[in-house]
Amino acid sequence: MAVTGTVAGRPQPQTTAEPAGGPFIRHAPDGRRAMYVATPGTLQNAQFIANVMVSSPGWNKGYRVLVNTTDGTSTTVGTANADAPWNYFQLVQMKDAFGTQLLTGPGYDIAYLVPLYGGQFGLDTMASPLNSPQFQAMHVPAGVGAEGGFQFPTYFPFEFAKGYGLISGANAALLPVLQINTAIFSTLITSSVYSAYPTVGSVTVDSDFYWLPNVAADPPGIGTTQQWIYQPCNPPIPSAGSQFVQLPRLGGYLSTIILDLRDANGARVETNSTTNYGWPTRPRLLIDGVPLIDSLFTTLQEDLAIATGVGVLNGSAATSTSATTNTGTAPVTRPTGTMAISRKTSMSQRSLGLLDTGEVFPSTNPGTQIEVGGFPWGATTAAPMTLNALVGQIVPSGALVRGLPEA
Repeated sequence: MAVTGTVAGRPQPQTTAEPAGGPFIRHAPDGRRAMYVATPGTLQNAQFIANVMVSSPGWNKGYRVLVNTTDGTSTTVGTANADAPWNYFQLVQMKDAFGTQLLTGPGYDIAYLVPLYGGQFGLDTMASPLNSPQFQAMHVPAGVGAEGGFQFPTYFPFEFAKGYGLISGANAALLPVLQINTAIFSTLITSSVYSAYPTVGSVTVDSDFYWLPNVAADPPGIGTTQQWIYQPCNPPIPSAGSQFVQLPRLGGYLSTIILDLRDANGARVETNSTTNYGWPTRPRLLIDGVPLIDSLFTTLQEDLAIATGVGVLNGSAATSTSATTNTGTAPVTRPTGTMAISRKTSMSQRSLGLLDTGEVFPSTNPGTQIEVGGFPWGATTAAPMTLNALVGQIVPSGALVRGLPEA
């Protein structure tokens, strides 16, 4: 009788595999892998971080970044800059493999405002990197000694809707390029003298990605990118001036407009209780001369709270015997001097992060003129002011994919 047997080590079927058909994300599970861990060393001097990325077996969604530092030793009491610790990144530049700028701007705006307002990092209170369990505020005690350490997370995104806007990660010859110029420590903490400067223990970069599907399935709109480019508006704004300023020329679909108002010293400015300082009482937004928004600035704050949750006050409101302002607290406060107008609200009044059809994204071309006006803008002793724009601009590879391609 013939002897029969089984093949040793026969591979088992993938019991988790889905049958062919359906959307890309059904066949592409979420993954994460390390890109690199840089150790820039002392914070005394500026550094340049541009480690080479490595391939991931799939499609990159974005980069998770964590900066960790340890205290130095101060001999005088310092004062933290209002943009710290995010301004440790003096300039962030991220490009795709063909050199297209995807993220370009100062660290405060790219590492903090884009995750906060862009809807690509998280929802509700976790939209703010400040609320991450990994965040540790800059250590600036009242006395001298151990000082200057901090830790902050951030996210540099590609994906702007579920499965849409991805960058190929499996081809080692076609990987994104991330370049970070760091700042000298005196821009983070002023008026300090150190016998030993704080040290950057690590800058960790990981990639969030979708695994390569085991069936024929591609993400929607391959080649479509969302670009965040920080640019100043023109002209500068004199103290209490009445004028329009023009945003830089664009050429895509706009998901979010982030505005950052700064005085001549580079400080973010805001209306306060004693002076009309910074933003106009009733700003206007025009597209090609047509008024799109003509609203009280306080109502724009309300719109922002409705759309993103930023600035929502929880707690008791004012009474006739108390102060005239709401006494509640905001889990996520609006950063001073900034405002965002979200168009990721196709599905509801809320920006639902990656859940959006893109139906209400305004379409622009290089000839489109977007203006913001104040009549007047606020008064300031550090004139002129500059309005800076950080616009989430979607540049499709063909026609913009609308609806819910991931469903």
